[in-house]
Amino acid sequence: MKAIQAAHRLLKKSPPVSVGLGVIAFLVFGLLFLDPVLAQEGGPSSSVDYRDVGWIGSRNLVWIVAQVHLLFAGFVLGVPIFAWICEIIGVRTKDPRYDKLAKEFTKLLTAAYSTTALFGAIFLFLLVGLYPKFMNTLSDVFYMSYFVYAGLFLVETVTLYLYWYGWDAMSHHKGWHLFLGFMLNVFGFMIMIVANAWGTYQNSPVVLSPGLTGWERSWAAAHNPTWWPVNVHRLIANVVLGGFICGAYAGIRLMGARTVEERAHYDWMGYIGNFIGIFGLLPLPFAGYWLMLEIYQYNQQMGITLMGGFLSWLFIIQAVLIGVIFLGSNYYFWLGLAHRTDDSKKYKKYILGFITLLLICLGIWMTPHSMVASLQEARAIGGTHHPLLGLFGVMSAKMTVSNLMILVTFASFLMYWRANKIETVKWAKTARVAPFVLIALAAMYVIWAGVYGYFVPAIVRIYVLSVSQVGTVIGTLISVTVLVVLSMRGARETVLHWGRIPPRVSYVLVLNAVTVIVLMGLMGYARSASRTHWHIYGVLEDTSRYAFSPALGDAGRMIVVSTFLYCLFVSFIFWVASLSSDKDGKSGKEMHVPPLAEGKLAAKRF
Repeated sequence: MKAIQAAHRLLKKSPPVSVGLGVIAFLVFGLLFLDPVLAQEGGPSSSVDYRDVGWIGSRNLVWIVAQVHLLFAGFVLGVPIFAWICEIIGVRTKDPRYDKLAKEFTKLLTAAYSTTALFGAIFLFLLVGLYPKFMNTLSDVFYMSYFVYAGLFLVETVTLYLYWYGWDAMSHHKGWHLFLGFMLNVFGFMIMIVANAWGTYQNSPVVLSPGLTGWERSWAAAHNPTWWPVNVHRLIANVVLGGFICGAYAGIRLMGARTVEERAHYDWMGYIGNFIGIFGLLPLPFAGYWLMLEIYQYNQQMGITLMGGFLSWLFIIQAVLIGVIFLGSNYYFWLGLAHRTDDSKKYKKYILGFITLLLICLGIWMTPHSMVASLQEARAIGGTHHPLLGLFGVMSAKMTVSNLMILVTFASFLMYWRANKIETVKWAKTARVAPFVLIALAAMYVIWAGVYGYFVPAIVRIYVLSVSQVGTVIGTLISVTVLVVLSMRGARETVLHWGRIPPRVSYVLVLNAVTVIVLMGLMGYARSASRTHWHIYGVLEDTSRYAFSPALGDAGRMIVVSTFLYCLFVSFIFWVASLSSDKDGKSGKEMHVPPLAEGKLAAKRF
């Protein structure tokens, strides 16, 4: 019992150390009991290109460690962005809730930071030991950038701990504390783009002149065609990941809340996390479209492998996962309308239309172009392309419905955002109607461009119509947001009943987080597998026994394992973070709504 109490005190006082010890214990257990015997190709004194690991295989081991590391890195880079924004809002509005929320987000960040660094170190050791030839080649190109990366990691670590431990000490000097938060985000972004240069060079290497210096080689190699598309895509994806994971943390804490105040706080925190996640998710497909455009321009065969080869079915799975996130986020907004507001009946007719449109769009998005069919089935339908469903399998249809789902989700959020506000500006009636008119006009143009795309050459569809669809949707999101913000000036607000939400909202928040994790693992596999049998496309060929792209089923199993391990470690971090904030449950007002009565109240609403 004394040992358990001592361990509890250690975990409570030093979360980063505890996480590190937990990971090390896990790895030691694996080494002792799973018996992964290192097998070296060649003698001990020979120069080897590859080394292997028994039982699991070197590629699978590197895959799992790299995926868990990248997921933690995404969380560590995404959370400071909205924690800093929340702190700014708290300073400007003088609302202590935002400062408390930012501090709680940062507490999760400090617990995850050391875990990220630990997995990064394990990842590096595995690459150096198992893939020495590849690391030598990559180091010849990017050796000087390693110093930049190490320096940035050092200053980010110092800045993070100053930002966290100086929170209360700088409470009367918020300007300095906000400056630290800003620099923390700057250093994190720079670390991300340096590491992205290494990964994107593998997919789209550029020709390097022999006479370049070390700095010039690193700089030239970093400026490959896919570097900035991946930087933008990964930055947005990190914000989405961080938002949904913080929302999941709030959902878990909401299920265990024992007081009215605690339940209201975590309900509001879950709303902020979901809001950040879905608002980052809206522009994410556009960044992905830019990345695919650059891949096609760099190497058409790589683009065909991704979108028309054996990897194309991954995008059907991607559509299903994104559809789950969109449906879950919209459902969360609808639950908020039903339970936090007093006038929810007027929204029911709109929600029925929204969910119908979302399901139709999802069905079209997940329709494959080529059917997996036997010879008899193909003869029965007249070929591998279904005469009707084949029309929905092309990019013109998929771009259309993805943009429509974004507009519908934005309309749902807009409806919830304005549910408890009454405009007082002179043009109040126009302000309530104009945003939805603009969204409807944008949807009409998106549908027209999608249908017209069937009657024009592919180059016109890709470079004109698809770009115009993206521009229309982005322009609509920005213009409507500005319009609504202007109309909200001086608006009267009615009461939002935070905490009066059914328990199933917690399951939605957790589902969104897990789905995003699986989605990021899936797309990471697609980007890496598009190189096929190359370590560095066209430069360094993979000559190991793993010089093949794994089947989709095998890749799915690896992604599931990575997701499980990541969620396991994140759950541990959630528990560690909750130790310092756990109370005896008697300081606040006990909730007067029993679970049964709350369930009956929920049944009366949506």
